[in-house]
Amino acid sequence: MLFAHIDILDENLDYQKDRFVAVEGDRIAYVGAAEPENPRQYGERYDGRGKLLMSAFYNTHAHTPMTLLRGYAENQPLQQWLNDTVWPFEGKMDMDKKHQYWGTMLSQAEMLRYGVVSYTDMYFATIDRCNATLEAGMKANQCDGGTMCFVEKDYDTLPVAAVNKELFENYQGAGNGRVKIDMCVHGEYTTPEGMIRRVVEECHKHDARLHIHMSETKAEHEECKGRHDGMTPAAWFEHLGAFDVPTTAAHCVWVEDSDIEILARKGVNVSLNPASNMKLASGFAPVQKMIDAGVALSIGTDGMASNNTHNMLQSAYLLACSQKGNALDPSIIPAKDVLRMLTAGGAAAQGREDCGVLAEGKKADLIVMDIDTPWMTPVYDMEVNLIYSANAADICLTMCDGKVLYRDGEYLTIDIEKTKAEVKRSVGEILSALKED
Repeated sequence: MLFAHIDILDENLDYQKDRFVAVEGDRIAYVGAAEPENPRQYGERYDGRGKLLMSAFYNTHAHTPMTLLRGYAENQPLQQWLNDTVWPFEGKMDMDKKHQYWGTMLSQAEMLRYGVVSYTDMYFATIDRCNATLEAGMKANQCDGGTMCFVEKDYDTLPVAAVNKELFENYQGAGNGRVKIDMCVHGEYTTPEGMIRRVVEECHKHDARLHIHMSETKAEHEECKGRHDGMTPAAWFEHLGAFDVPTTAAHCVWVEDSDIEILARKGVNVSLNPASNMKLASGFAPVQKMIDAGVALSIGTDGMASNNTHNMLQSAYLLACSQKGNALDPSIIPAKDVLRMLTAGGAAAQGREDCGVLAEGKKADLIVMDIDTPWMTPVYDMEVNLIYSANAADICLTMCDGKVLYRDGEYLTIDIEKTKAEVKRSVGEILSALKED
């Protein structure tokens, strides 16, 4: 495809008008002010006037099957939300793994509509989730939550051991690298020391990344210190060697200055989840402190029971506004920093070093946005407009690895009507089973 006369955000996230961008195979083959030689070789010519082309988004913390719980678990603090509402519902989801498959497919449809091409996922029925990823044409870092066991158990005797074996053998690198298999530690409070150490061993064995929840609530953070002689979750994970492998730590709302030093020194990527953290009243992560310390940052949506939408632009808006308001400082968190978290920062968190920027030779993970709208006019600073004015519904094309997956209201790889019908069926079956208990 050749995008012609289209505005772009270049590899430095600088705004450039009236450019040509050519895609060949799964890569960006040309970016320039002049039309490339032999333009017909790139296939379809896309008229980009009135539109913006930029890197697609990378969602670095999700629980995709939780679309089945959208709007179900409301107005509850985290621990009550988990224990009384979410976990009983999830217990019934395990009756039929296809419930989780269809929940994942619906999440993917929503993400594609909002410009997301890749996501980092932590849940169960991981083989079904991987299959859904491959069928939709998206990218995902998938990990299985079966190591969440509360008390010490032998990893090799758990069902997750066999699942992970199959995942690493059959799905690691599947879809020309679109699927990556990570390992999971749900959290310090749900995963005992021995299991954490074993998960880290598996990461080393398979050259895999680690995905964890960390310091999401004040209670979690402080209770960890009580259990481990004053060690915070970050200090505890470092002590157990967890940060010796590439790690994405979700939330990090209550991290202390010493934790931020650990995160920066160990190269941990922090997935910020502002919508979920505000909705569950967990608090506000010290984002500017992390930026100042050089911590790698990205953005996640979390599950749809704690956010309700995979709209990454909304999460970016909330992140920028809430940080300024909480710090009483309008000068912090520049728009370009937030855009970087959505794009290159997210790709790096997933180990996708050839993704996340609009530049020749990089993977063609791209979105087209209609910018000829009242709310995007005028443009003094396109980066500012994108964070504070843009509407994710203005995204009219989403491309992953050079393949268009969503365009002008049409899903090219997902049967959206069947997906919605199957999700409604799954929810009905789960609610009926809950009533029987």
